[in-house]
Amino acid sequence: MDGEENVEKLPDLQLAEWKFLLKQKYVSDSEKETIKSKLLNRIKEENMLPLYRIFAEDLKWPEDQTLLDSMKQTNEEKLKQLDEKIKDATTSLGESEVRDAMEAKGLFFARIGDKEKAVSQYRQTLEKTIGFGLKLDNVFTTFRIGLFFEDHNLIKSSLEKAKSMIETGSDWDRKNKLKVYEAVYLMSTREFKKAALLLLDTISTFTATELMDYDTFIFYTVLMSVVALDRVTLKSKVINAPEILSVINNTPNLKTLLESFYSCNYAPFFTALADITDTIKRNRFLAPHAEYFNKEMRILAYTQMLESYKSVQFENMATTFGVSTEFLDRELSAFIASGRLHAKIDKVGGIVETNRPDNKNAQYQATIKQGDLMLNRIQKLSRVINL
Repeated sequence: MDGEENVEKLPDLQLAEWKFLLKQKYVSDSEKETIKSKLLNRIKEENMLPLYRIFAEDLKWPEDQTLLDSMKQTNEEKLKQLDEKIKDATTSLGESEVRDAMEAKGLFFARIGDKEKAVSQYRQTLEKTIGFGLKLDNVFTTFRIGLFFEDHNLIKSSLEKAKSMIETGSDWDRKNKLKVYEAVYLMSTREFKKAALLLLDTISTFTATELMDYDTFIFYTVLMSVVALDRVTLKSKVINAPEILSVINNTPNLKTLLESFYSCNYAPFFTALADITDTIKRNRFLAPHAEYFNKEMRILAYTQMLESYKSVQFENMATTFGVSTEFLDRELSAFIASGRLHAKIDKVGGIVETNRPDNKNAQYQATIKQGDLMLNRIQKLSRVINL
């Protein structure tokens, strides 16, 4: 069955990760040299002429004209061979062989980093594709091309097309794969809860290895879950999930972050959060949300602790979180002022008092207000009837 075939990792998203790291100030010069060497070696091995030009311009590399000429000649020869195969298949073979030859050309463009030609070729190939699963694989590839080049319009249009197609078919493997693809998109748009639920749905059926490895998949799943889900769901679907437990230790500090947050052990939680934030900053997809994630997790931790008490000694709370009273004062004051924490600080008494929203009273007041509106409408109606 075509749903069980291994999908080639094209374009190779690792190259985009390396390029991303080369532009980050916090990456050391020695690490950048290592990354640059690996990146250039891959470009040379695969004759990625279009990608080389894009990266050289973006990363301010001097272009190697000898390398450019060599890659150009190799690519022209390869492209000529691919065009001949398409021509032969068109004149001598069937539709399936024509489609395979056209896809091979699309794979070639995706491999060397020619986005426009790759997308165009895949769209032409889609028109020749009959199998439902193969059509979805085609769209998944254009999604990955968009992801590689950070083309959000292409990502969104490919996702929408795949979702529309999946409604007309019944490919179980690709339906699950689509959930992972959609979750990646939702992470980029900061819809963490929706992403978490989709990722959790596929932890035992994950097959999207062309998009990420399983360790990275679990990393995303845990992060999205811990920041977005309630404690009951976190316990049942994440902390107790054997699939997660089997690999969570492969990412340093991830297990500590999850378990210390759930068990209200806040000092190690803060330490793990700082380390995990550094890891997030090195991730191309999540880096734009690193500070937001860190802030939301701190708010969740403060809220979780304060919900257990009517008031707490300020110094004891600082000790619990492993921070100074000055730091905690700045944190709580900012979050209270912005309405993110329902509490107040009594500096004279040295305590933090919780100020929980009175939900029952709010419901009562809303009912009274709705009742008044209803009575007014009835009175107006009665006056109209009397007239």
